[in-house]
Amino acid sequence: MPGKDKGLRVLLADDHQTLREGLKALLELQGLQVVAEASDGGAAVEAARALRPDVAVLDVAMPVLNGVEAAREIADASPRTVVILLTALADARFALDALRAGVRGFVDKSQGADDLLRAIREVWDGRLYLGPGASQAVVDACMADDRRGDRLTPREQQVVRIVAEELGISVKTAEFHRARIMEKLKIHTTAGLVRYAIREGMIIA
Repeated sequence: MPGKDKGLRVLLADDHQTLREGLKALLELQGLQVVAEASDGGAAVEAARALRPDVAVLDVAMPVLNGVEAAREIADASPRTVVILLTALADARFALDALRAGVRGFVDKSQGADDLLRAIREVWDGRLYLGPGASQAVVDACMADDRRGDRLTPREQQVVRIVAEELGISVKTAEFHRARIMEKLKIHTTAGLVRYAIREGMIIA
């Protein structure tokens, strides 16, 4: 949908000024508005509270508040703002913590400019964007919870629902993991997997 993201108001937060300037130039070249920049997580939260941007792009490692902590506070300060993390996501527990905090996109800094633009479009359309490494980390986290037998909280169930939808549609790197889960559960079709999720209360009405 070309042009659908034109005019979106974006907050950029990264403690590396050169990177911020590069991202700003890229986004503005594509017609997005960078309404604020921040060099630490605390300043990002304050900017989000004051300006209510459409999208916040946050570095995961920042002074004062890291990206996940800032995302959690932005969700309270500006619920309409969707958050993307710039990170090389590999740790399963961190993946779920970020999703619980309201993060909807994960972009590795090694990815190209087109990937960040795609992530912005995806999250603004209400979808989840998982860059390289993120999909496996999220699946591993869900499987780890299953092995421990923990009862998922409502928020965790929502995370599983979102991830299941996205993995079934566009995240190619998760196909192997989905097949393993289906084999473990003796389920042979995606529809059967959905029915299992409904039966187990993982899909929230």
